[in-house]
Amino acid sequence: MRAARSQLVVVWIVLFLGPCLALAAEPARRSILVLDQSEAKSAFYNAVFFGLRSTVSKASGEPVNIYIETFDLSRFKSELYEASLKSHLRTKYTDRQPGVIVTVGGEALKMALRWRAELWPNVPLVFSLVSEQTISRLNPGPDVTGSLVRLRFEDMLTAARAVVPDLTQLALVGDAWDTQTVYGDLKDEIPAATDGVAIIDLVGLPMSELRTRVAALPPRTAIAYTGIYSDGHDTFYSPLEALGHFADVANAPIVGTAETFVGPGAIGGFVMMPARIGQEAAQLALRILDGESASQIPVTLGNSVQPVFDWRQMQRWGVKESDLPPDSETLFREPGLWELYAWQMAAIVAVTGLQSLLITALLYQRRGRRAAEGNARQRMTELAHVNRQATVGQLSASIAHELNQPLGSIYNNVEAATLNLSSPNPNLEEIGAILHDIKRDDQRASEVIRRLRRFLTLNTVERHEMDLNEAVREVFGILSMQAAARDVRLHSKLTQQRLRVKGDPIQIQQVILNLVVNGIEAVSGASNGIREIVCTSWASDRDLALLSIRDSGPGIAPDHLEKIFEPFFTTKEQGMGMGLCISRTIIEAHGGSLSVEGRPNGAVFHIHLPLAQLERT
Repeated sequence: MRAARSQLVVVWIVLFLGPCLALAAEPARRSILVLDQSEAKSAFYNAVFFGLRSTVSKASGEPVNIYIETFDLSRFKSELYEASLKSHLRTKYTDRQPGVIVTVGGEALKMALRWRAELWPNVPLVFSLVSEQTISRLNPGPDVTGSLVRLRFEDMLTAARAVVPDLTQLALVGDAWDTQTVYGDLKDEIPAATDGVAIIDLVGLPMSELRTRVAALPPRTAIAYTGIYSDGHDTFYSPLEALGHFADVANAPIVGTAETFVGPGAIGGFVMMPARIGQEAAQLALRILDGESASQIPVTLGNSVQPVFDWRQMQRWGVKESDLPPDSETLFREPGLWELYAWQMAAIVAVTGLQSLLITALLYQRRGRRAAEGNARQRMTELAHVNRQATVGQLSASIAHELNQPLGSIYNNVEAATLNLSSPNPNLEEIGAILHDIKRDDQRASEVIRRLRRFLTLNTVERHEMDLNEAVREVFGILSMQAAARDVRLHSKLTQQRLRVKGDPIQIQQVILNLVVNGIEAVSGASNGIREIVCTSWASDRDLALLSIRDSGPGIAPDHLEKIFEPFFTTKEQGMGMGLCISRTIIEAHGGSLSVEGRPNGAVFHIHLPLAQLERT
């Protein structure tokens, strides 16, 4: 009976506890254990883990637990330390077996392969940050896959020649080759890769001596830096921290092997991209967690080594982007204006271009307008000349009379002198007086002809300072005979000041003459009353010369005041209607104004011109 009960208990245990025990022995389906050979604070390995974590987080499907163990093998490598790590991992993961193990670095892979059968039987393994030489030596066996890193000394030399085109020496800086966990295999490549370049071996030097040596390197030298963890005197660094200790005194550009070196001191090179290493490892681990066998996933060469350079260091050492290897990436390059403000610069260029086109169009239009204005001035000058000729034609009778007087006087004086000379006793004193009269009459006739000739000359406009009062006097001289013939008195009330204005004397005289002639014609039509033209001048407080020409004629009808300056408007039977229009145009071209004031007993025309100079006599 007791034997039967014991059998039933065993059966019950097998039936109910067997699946639970089997489940505990199997690996967890969605978990990754990362074994990292570095210390926890390493910037490079932190970037590897960040790439792995971000790739896993973005993957769809069930959540994945990630565990990470850092071994710090660059500083601790004893058998006792390894035994303590193994014991720690056995205790920690006894009831939490990972679904896949990811190793970072060759040393971490070696330890995982030694412990795998005892700690993680049947758990697939993915390696990363391992060279082809390391894998060929380890022969990891089945259910292992990974992504290889190909870091060659030849590539370091290529980068060195890019930053120092006439390279003759290459200084090697790093830990002793036999202690380097990542770059130890590079030593074997140096003899074949450095043909024609002398090697300056600074490997394994204490930091103080290293600083002195890199500060006094010969010209045409580059520095190849792998990594320093210890100066050999129990002073430990991270490779990034060690770089900062000597980069500031180095007199040559530093070619690095890791992306994390680019920026803190290295100019760049063919560097390992830690985030990409983590991404590639995560992608393989996820494939295994999703059901693929590690043995069926081939080991491949990863894409984690790329040419990367620091733009700031390139500026320091005078390296151009065109000198870099093909497909190089440039970090920390200061963007230009176009990169910082692309759309703003495009807008500025567009606005500037539009403005340039507008300015060009305006200049073209201005040129055309100036040409048109020049032609208009020329036509106006010609028209004014025609107007003067017409006016002189109207004055021809009075001009002829004015010339006949001195010419007739000369003739009479010549006859008197002839008679005197033919007498027995010529009176020489009287003959002298006659000659003096002849000279005076000749000058009078000459002055009449001079004024008329100058008035009729077609010249280009020449502006210079002139006396407005003198212009009035000359016009009155020209018109005196016509006014007298029509019984019109010309009267001037000119200021004692000299009214200096800047203008063309002929054109200013033409305006005054037109206005006085119009006044004479208006007064001539009056049947009775005062028959006079009064011209008044004075200087205003606003630096203007003012000239008023008033006649005592019948005045201007109110409905004609608005039209009187319009072209071809006239109240005369034989007038062209251009005199007042031309006069206003001339005065406005001189910066002044011409206006009219209607009165019951005549009209008053007002001329305003800017003063050039005010002189008191």
